[in-house]
Amino acid sequence: MGFFGSGLEIKKPDQVAVMRRAGLIVGEALELLRASVRAGMTTADLDEIAEEHIRSRGAAPNFKGYHGFPATICTSVNAEVVHGIPGPRVIEEGDLVSIDCGCVLEGWHGDAAITVAVGEVPESRRELMRVTEESMWRGIAAARLGGRVSDIGHGVESYVRSQPGGERYGIVEDYVGHGIGSAMHMPPNVPNFGSPGHGPKLVKGLVLAVEPMLTEGTIETTTLDDDWTVVTDDQGWAAHFEHTFTLTDAGAWVLTALDGGRAKLTELGVPYGGPADA
Repeated sequence: MGFFGSGLEIKKPDQVAVMRRAGLIVGEALELLRASVRAGMTTADLDEIAEEHIRSRGAAPNFKGYHGFPATICTSVNAEVVHGIPGPRVIEEGDLVSIDCGCVLEGWHGDAAITVAVGEVPESRRELMRVTEESMWRGIAAARLGGRVSDIGHGVESYVRSQPGGERYGIVEDYVGHGIGSAMHMPPNVPNFGSPGHGPKLVKGLVLAVEPMLTEGTIETTTLDDDWTVVTDDQGWAAHFEHTFTLTDAGAWVLTALDGGRAKLTELGVPYGGPADA
């Protein structure tokens, strides 16, 4: 492990390999949660499922205790954008539940997020989810060795604005992606907007989390009295997706995707950079 530029942590291949193992645990937990979410359960029920899975795989939740956060996952429902605390809230038919999950394995971190629609949800909100998830992939697809971090945010924003009605979505600016490795949040910040060609250079061994959060309207948010849960000021609903990825000589490798991102990157015409068996 070394540091590059302004304090960026550059991982050795064996360290990235451990991050891949951590990423798989996070990816598996999110798929388990996606399959488990249903009306009538509580967000605390989801938290219990996540913690049990993470610990059963020999890892530990990295959210729990982070600056005092009390749970394994963040569960943000409807107008909650991010950092919702699991608890007694009962999930209802028609809800959008954003689930952010992370773990640490042998000192190395993984971090990813999904948004799940519970039962029948208006098409406009399913479209909000679709655009958010696709914009994350477009951001990853914009990353190339020798490029710049801002290329990612430009890829996210350009996709969002290119969609029918895309100008109406709010791209949250106060909460952004980040470097990740021996700590969960590290330099550089990875905004989901902006022009290309700026910021730190994208090099081998740099690992980044890309996590667009889109809203139905305003990007203005307020943190609730629990000091964690972030909600939109206009009560417009939000969606949040996140993956952790790195770049190799071959292309992009999505460490928190179960297939390493191969299927989606191939669909987008982007070289897949992970091992053949990833």
